[in-house]
Amino acid sequence: MSKLQKNMFEQARTSVLLKQACEDAISYQNNSNQKAIYPSQHNLELLSEFDTQLPEQMGDENAILSLLAKQGELNTVRYANGRYYGFVNGSSLPIGLAAKWLADVWDQNAALFATSPIAAKLESICQQWLQQLFTLPPDTVAGLVGGTSVASLCGLAAARYRQLSRLGWDISQQGLFGAPALRIILGTLTHGTVVKGLNILGFGQQQIEWVECDEQGRMIVDSIPPLDQSCIVVLQAGNVCSGAFDDFHSIIPKAKAANAWVHVDGAFGLWAAASTMFADLTKSIHLADSWSVDAHKTLNTPYDCGVILCADPTALTHALHHQGSYIQPSENRDNMHYTPDMSRRARGIELWACLAYLGRSGIAELVELLHEHAIYFAEQAKIAGFKVLNDVVFNQVILTTGSDEVTVKTLKSIQDSGVTWCGGATWMGQQVIRISICSWATTQSEIDKSIAVFADCLAKQTQAK
Repeated sequence: MSKLQKNMFEQARTSVLLKQACEDAISYQNNSNQKAIYPSQHNLELLSEFDTQLPEQMGDENAILSLLAKQGELNTVRYANGRYYGFVNGSSLPIGLAAKWLADVWDQNAALFATSPIAAKLESICQQWLQQLFTLPPDTVAGLVGGTSVASLCGLAAARYRQLSRLGWDISQQGLFGAPALRIILGTLTHGTVVKGLNILGFGQQQIEWVECDEQGRMIVDSIPPLDQSCIVVLQAGNVCSGAFDDFHSIIPKAKAANAWVHVDGAFGLWAAASTMFADLTKSIHLADSWSVDAHKTLNTPYDCGVILCADPTALTHALHHQGSYIQPSENRDNMHYTPDMSRRARGIELWACLAYLGRSGIAELVELLHEHAIYFAEQAKIAGFKVLNDVVFNQVILTTGSDEVTVKTLKSIQDSGVTWCGGATWMGQQVIRISICSWATTQSEIDKSIAVFADCLAKQTQAK
């Protein structure tokens, strides 16, 4: 046995370290709501404690873990706080967090059934449940990735494969160079990660046909060019600022009739399809070819858990093809066929736990609750002196003070308060404050505390001006 192994096995160190980590984690969780949501400048400067040379010798595990716990207490962003509204980041459901702890101890490689039967089984069940929840075609397959950025990349890769095959070109055999030109149809307010994914797949700006959007961020239907089988159309279920949904019922049937591929970027908004309350927003969304969504946003699973859903399994698996004589395929599900990566963590464990816990009615209730709190936030913000720029159709609220200068300074003051946190953006040429209600922990009481800070910060900036 090597010196390294002796150190590892000595005095059941794994159990001791896990117990220490558990105690630190529970302490962090119990105190979280009383702590500042975002680290202070003083605490950020303490991160310099990590600025050391690579150690020459093996270190002390307890000291290393204690350093992490101390810095994590001071320098993490507390998404689980009900007053955090930034970047569409959800909180973790307690059952999801507990399931992830188990999954981390199991440390499974979710590539194949052979590498983790439980990961393969649970991802298979998640695929079935998501298909049922969103009323997607029965052949729809799901792959679990880091987030919607990668999920959209997968959907677009499947679209590229299928649309080129319709034009008589097999990209798997013939490659991309010399292939027939494809047309990419995007709204002018499409999320930047979609364009990034298109660039990775070999599409340039000259292949994008931009469609103007209305004041809410929805693609203007009458501005969409004539479509054909060379087209890939990307629609949004939830604009990242306004929360607006494209008109799926008007657009998707026409696109499908023209043999165009439709991908829906539904990072946080696809979950609206789980509630009848939003039936008008999501009507005909099931007719698309692929969908991308994050469970770590609206569903409140732990990070990270993105999902690609595709109604054309052949297109997805051919686009993400894996080879290797050592790979042991099985008659069961092999997760790697539905994602770009092979080795990855088994994020389906906590996804399954959250879906199993909430069930259909619980998911609908969660989605509806986020919407109700967004409406309440918008109403209270108006009373506090802010102007709401969007129709609150889901969980997003856009605020302005009427002056770009005051809006920017007010936002900075809000962020520095430590009581609440949100981000900014540019919307229709204006500087805005962007509110994303994504946490199960948000209550009207927490919103009231946040609004009090918003009102105070606005008053100070108005007086200063």
